[in-house]
Amino acid sequence: MFKFIFFFLSLWVLPSIAAASEWETLDMVTTERGIYCVLIFIIAYILVMAEEFIELRKSKPVILAATIIWAEVAYMASTKGVSTEELHGAVAHNLAEYGELMLFLLVAMTYINAMANRNVFERLRSWLLSRNFGYRKLFWITGIITFFLSAVADNLTSALLIGAVVLAVGKDNPRFVALGLINLVIAANAGGAFSPFGDITTLMVWQAEKATFFEFFELFLPSVVNYLIPAAAMHFAVPDKQPENTGEGLVPLKVGAYTVCALFGLTITLAVSFKQLLHLPPFMGMMTGWGILGAFGFWIKAQEQDLPHEKRFDIFDMVRDAEWDTLLFFFGVIFAVAGLDYIGYMDITAQWMYEDLGPTTANIMVGFLSAIVDNIPVMFAVLSMEPDMDLYQWLLVTLTAGVGGSMLSIGSAAGVALMGISKGKYTFFSHLRWTPAIMAGYFASIAVHYWLNAA
Repeated sequence: MFKFIFFFLSLWVLPSIAAASEWETLDMVTTERGIYCVLIFIIAYILVMAEEFIELRKSKPVILAATIIWAEVAYMASTKGVSTEELHGAVAHNLAEYGELMLFLLVAMTYINAMANRNVFERLRSWLLSRNFGYRKLFWITGIITFFLSAVADNLTSALLIGAVVLAVGKDNPRFVALGLINLVIAANAGGAFSPFGDITTLMVWQAEKATFFEFFELFLPSVVNYLIPAAAMHFAVPDKQPENTGEGLVPLKVGAYTVCALFGLTITLAVSFKQLLHLPPFMGMMTGWGILGAFGFWIKAQEQDLPHEKRFDIFDMVRDAEWDTLLFFFGVIFAVAGLDYIGYMDITAQWMYEDLGPTTANIMVGFLSAIVDNIPVMFAVLSMEPDMDLYQWLLVTLTAGVGGSMLSIGSAAGVALMGISKGKYTFFSHLRWTPAIMAGYFASIAVHYWLNAA
């Protein structure tokens, strides 16, 4: 029973690569205050899971939990004789870890919002609607676009953008909508698994230097297999019909749309170059790209002098519209679990998972855990435990954590978001019906990874 509890707690451990070696844990996992901190975080996580029903934004409970936990940690540290400087050092280290992640994501979100502002995604939606594709062809087109889009944008954004297309073309066919949105969830998670930019988990593994930028692409074929097997199984269930032509023309692009897309590609290149060539954190390259977009945005704004002030391009409007709830949620999770890590829960779990069970079993299990809880804290736990694994095993856990969330609709942010916008057409149970096919793709992708990369 205690092993299960400690294993559950390990899902929420800080993604700090060096924290365990820089600061000794308090070793107070069996004390009343330690258990109290655990209960505080479990309650916060229950509130996060219930966000869709109680409409309490997920960042609020975890930030409150983080502050309470660290207040308790500070008291426990004082009883153990830990110096104020050491405690402040731990907090500063965690803040630096969060800052790198937050700035990287903020730039990516700003670019996505800028492209949406320039009508890039509306143009894609209107183009697909104007081509008179059948439902089955649209099923594959939207899935493949999502697969590759999620390699450069996060899986949530990709699923939401293309999900709007599925909902538009399938408004009179609920069956197509349900299958199309399941397809997008699988494609978004699979596409994000082989690119450092595709998911928070891959970004964390890359920043932790467990794999180089180009080594992630060894997961491309396993990710393709993970998507194709369930998609092929669903293909014959998709209605073999033609959606009604709405007669909608192409949405015009706004000034600078193509350049903004090109600058996003340049920004990604800069992030890679700063990491690979200059040995600086990737967020430095992303921030350089943000500055370039800001300068180009000044030019766009000058071209829109005839528009009302509130309709002109402004990069700070793009920053304002970023997913701040998500960014602050990461802050709460990182600091809350940092406190639990400091108390000492991670050491017990690391022993059980990666020494008693073995890395392969543990890493495959990570995928199933990602179907129940979000893959981000799962990967945080693995990174914080610092298991002694080779590149094959680090890529395996990257794959399983990324695609495991597809097995249930609640297993990834993409699935939860699409359930929200589908208005009952895509549900937990409609997704559950295809879980066996998704699991087949999960195990097939692991087998392909073993076949290609184990040596």
